[in-house]
Amino acid sequence: MRSLKMQILISLLGSLFVLSVSFMIVLGWHMKDRALAAASIKAKTDLATCTEIIDRTYPGSWQVQDGILFKGQEMMTKNTQFVDRLAELTGDTVTFFLGDTRVATTVRGSNGERAIGTKVSDAVAQTVLKNGQIYLGQANVVGQVYETAYEPLRDMNGNIIGIFYVGISHSYEQEMIVNSLFKMAFLGAILTLIVGLLAWLFVQKVIINPLHNITLGTWDVATGHATEKVEITGSKEIEELAGAFNQMVERLQSLAGDIGRVTENDKTPLTSLGLQQADVHARQDGKVTQTDLLSGKINPDLSLSLNIQGCMGPQGLPKGLNEATLKQIILFLEMVSGPVSAEEVGEGVKLTRVTVRRYLEFLEQCGVLEGELKYGTVGRPVKLFSRAR
Repeated sequence: MRSLKMQILISLLGSLFVLSVSFMIVLGWHMKDRALAAASIKAKTDLATCTEIIDRTYPGSWQVQDGILFKGQEMMTKNTQFVDRLAELTGDTVTFFLGDTRVATTVRGSNGERAIGTKVSDAVAQTVLKNGQIYLGQANVVGQVYETAYEPLRDMNGNIIGIFYVGISHSYEQEMIVNSLFKMAFLGAILTLIVGLLAWLFVQKVIINPLHNITLGTWDVATGHATEKVEITGSKEIEELAGAFNQMVERLQSLAGDIGRVTENDKTPLTSLGLQQADVHARQDGKVTQTDLLSGKINPDLSLSLNIQGCMGPQGLPKGLNEATLKQIILFLEMVSGPVSAEEVGEGVKLTRVTVRRYLEFLEQCGVLEGELKYGTVGRPVKLFSRAR
């Protein structure tokens, strides 16, 4: 089962992903229309620019001599150098038509050769050659759809003798859309990672850590040690939960006090609680498990418990310490080897680090344990407890 933190993060990141995908789809659809409009404006502007360049480069009127298209004294039929120059300046495809036939062009057919001798589409021929109007919009150019601009070429008498064309391939529009969407996706991914990180830190600090502290406090209550309240600041709901827990602890403390007054004269020494050491060694594997520890079936009548009797005064353990809790901690210490910290013991017996540290310091005062500060590269030093030599 996934943790609460993981479920919250998955829900948040999943929502951000769905929102991002929806935004990209809407943006792509909007940009498609804008790209078509931009390509149409570019084709119209490039047509006017190229016409100005042609008139300045080759003064004179358009004319046809022996089936060859001329501008002034310059032959335009098969003038590939000039159409390539115009295409380089504008980024468009460029064509000169004599009548409805291409005589100089940068458009290439399926074989990769210049489409010299191919015809203009019927729709363009009707608009430009017959009606004498400029054609703007999409058109079929040698089997491919382009955003185009056509204008008629007139001789000195005003007769239409050909067509001048510029066109923008749809790959231009697609490239513009893809590049924009890629940039948006990249920025969206970075923002999603930042939001995910901030959400992880927020959930960890405001929800997970307070719930973890309440859980440890609940283990204290479950194991008979209900003297510690949890101090938690966070959201309203978390603070209400902590307040309800603290009220429960107060009631349990009151109940424990009433029971203690009734049984004040009937105390059981620590070393006579539960089973004896022989019962521990009667286990098949000779080891004490955490299940035994938490169940309360195992008696801490081992080497550590035998050494604390001298520290117990006439009233038993010092105020605030509980025999059942001390028994658990001693059993855990018997199970482990080597130095341990209060946090490690707390995780083992399901108690808070603060609670466990009080018992470990009591055992240290009794001479049963030895404490040593361990310094790390960063942060506060950690105090480790080990058996006294």
